[in-house]
Amino acid sequence: MENTPPSLPIKIDLAIIGAGPHALTLVTHLLQKRQSMQGKFLVFDPSGKWMSRWNQQFAALEIPHLRSPAVHHPDPNHFGLRKFAENRSTELHVPYDLPGTQLFADFCQDVIQRFALQQQVIPGLVTRIEPLPHPIHPRLRLWLQDGQSIIARRVVSATNSAKIQIPDWVNQIESAYPEDRLCHSSSVDLRNLNLTGEKVLIVGGGLTSGHLAVGAISRGAKVHLIMRRQMQEKLFDAEPGWLGPKYLKGFFAEQDYQKRFDMIVQARNGGSMTLEMGMQLRRQAHSGNLKIEENCQIVKASFLGENWRVECSDGSQDECSRIWLSTGTKFDATSEALLKEVFAAYPIKIVNNLPVLDEHLRVPACELFLMGGLAALQVGPTARNLSGARMASEKIVPAIVKSSLALSHLISA
Repeated sequence: MENTPPSLPIKIDLAIIGAGPHALTLVTHLLQKRQSMQGKFLVFDPSGKWMSRWNQQFAALEIPHLRSPAVHHPDPNHFGLRKFAENRSTELHVPYDLPGTQLFADFCQDVIQRFALQQQVIPGLVTRIEPLPHPIHPRLRLWLQDGQSIIARRVVSATNSAKIQIPDWVNQIESAYPEDRLCHSSSVDLRNLNLTGEKVLIVGGGLTSGHLAVGAISRGAKVHLIMRRQMQEKLFDAEPGWLGPKYLKGFFAEQDYQKRFDMIVQARNGGSMTLEMGMQLRRQAHSGNLKIEENCQIVKASFLGENWRVECSDGSQDECSRIWLSTGTKFDATSEALLKEVFAAYPIKIVNNLPVLDEHLRVPACELFLMGGLAALQVGPTARNLSGARMASEKIVPAIVKSSLALSHLISA
């Protein structure tokens, strides 16, 4: 029997937008510090369920395990996942105990049950955050797609929303083409595809393009993988030193936010494959199922009725039946519709499309907190990752549980 989500009250102490790993991490850390917050917050997500989008994306790309080690997860107990996996050790992958996808999903469900969070998610899409100014008790009104609204004392945006990056040549395609013949990786669901006899062109050098290539080959396709630079192989998105004081001490000491941004870009350094994926791809290339083309960029594509003809920067041409774009995402606070009214009422400094938040990841002078990639200038290069969710929670939770850190206290003081 399905749990019935709570009906929408007129107001709530805390509203959280998004029900993915960032929101789940925040809620568990919050309840660990202040059990009395149980029942004083609601989570809003179109699916009405925890981890829905995360689980869907992992299933659609048939990703066998996470890239993050077993210490990174939504439970406040660092070793919670390892303990949970005591009888499932084969689902922790080398090196560094990378949790299998099913193991991680089961563990998150266990966390949700232990913290009694099954009924906290309201099925609804938040389309607008309306600031309600007041000299002592400012509030935020959340508007849902169905026209309902709720007034919140504090709001956390934990959607980790990023804009997909579409190359210029895509917008210059003159001929009409079926949607499924050219799409971004976020729209690909390998489970529904039979690609026997097809040739798939995948654009991008990150881990997602690797999963797409392996998935397409297993469905009978030949794959052409194009990337604009040499293929990079590394264990993690950013070096482990960015998870602790080794690198973060210098990052937080830097008061020039442009320099912080440069450090983030340098640390992540674009998309990369894991060593395991690099090995798989080389094996497929050796067996003739995959062609890897490095230092190459597409300049033009034309749909010829059945197939694509693609022209590259080196003058070479190729034909294929499908094009999948694994060209990454970027975070841009200036184009976030949800933040527009808040930023108009509470002007904020923006550096390279990222907002400069206060030390608790709050929009200055406003009780709106941001998690995920938009909080990178205050969290560091791993802000969008599972480790970033924990670091963000450790900054946000004190401002929620300690009345001395609440803005209403600071305003009236």
